[in-house]
Amino acid sequence: MRLVVLACVSMAFHFPLFTFYSLHAQRDDFLSRSELLLMGGGMNYIGDLNKQSALTVPCFAGGIGLRYRLDNRWAFRGEVSYGSIACEKDYLKLRNLSFKSNMLELAALAEFNFAPFGPGATERLWAPYLFGGVAVFHFNPMARYVTSDGKVRWAELQPLCTEGQGTSQYRDRKMYQLTQLSLPFGVGIKVRMGKSFSLSAEYGFRVTWTDYLDDVSKTYVGTDFLMSNSADGALAAQLADRSGEVQPGYVNAVGIKRGDDSLNDWYAYFHLSLGISFDVLLGWMRSKRCRK
Repeated sequence: MRLVVLACVSMAFHFPLFTFYSLHAQRDDFLSRSELLLMGGGMNYIGDLNKQSALTVPCFAGGIGLRYRLDNRWAFRGEVSYGSIACEKDYLKLRNLSFKSNMLELAALAEFNFAPFGPGATERLWAPYLFGGVAVFHFNPMARYVTSDGKVRWAELQPLCTEGQGTSQYRDRKMYQLTQLSLPFGVGIKVRMGKSFSLSAEYGFRVTWTDYLDDVSKTYVGTDFLMSNSADGALAAQLADRSGEVQPGYVNAVGIKRGDDSLNDWYAYFHLSLGISFDVLLGWMRSKRCRK
């Protein structure tokens, strides 16, 4: 874990040095080195409700980005991605918890190609690569429930303080923030499609510093406590302990483990991306300059 964090941070903070060197040492112009990226794929999550498995059913995700090639080995990209993560079926059937969260991510990433790739490496049509960097993401876990009149509704879980977060009785449980940092890292493969297009397939994990992507981490606090301390006590009690929906009358005692707080939650993002050279998109600017 420490090696992953150090690698991501190193790639992110060494990028300005590579950029400075590249801009002074290379003569290719900006348009030929830059690509617009159109991405589509899926997100999934690793956490308390899926037994730390990365093989959960993904939810759709997509995004847009810009890649700048420093040389045939190194590249940098910035991207904005939007998708969702979810777990509809708790692996502990009696616990019976579930959630869904939309994810918005802004990332700065550095890529290292294992083989020369791009203009100037014309013999090579493909190359595997590693990537790492830093990201800011926004999430908002929600749970689905049925009202007394039979209507299906979604509730935001963070304001309900389902585990006593932000209350005086549980001072060690701070209200978790919905916008946080993560460290993305992963692998991919690039394929060159002529001079102006490329195709990439990529899979990457996001290391986070929260155990509440799914709003599950510590212990049950009990119906009485939630009725007195939550913004909507009745709804909080209903969504904090859902074992009674599986086994009528069953209530988890205060202090029983609700999640595993020894590990933080992660999420993963895998996608295909089409790269379109800025020469195709903005090449007319170069021609206009040349005519002057």
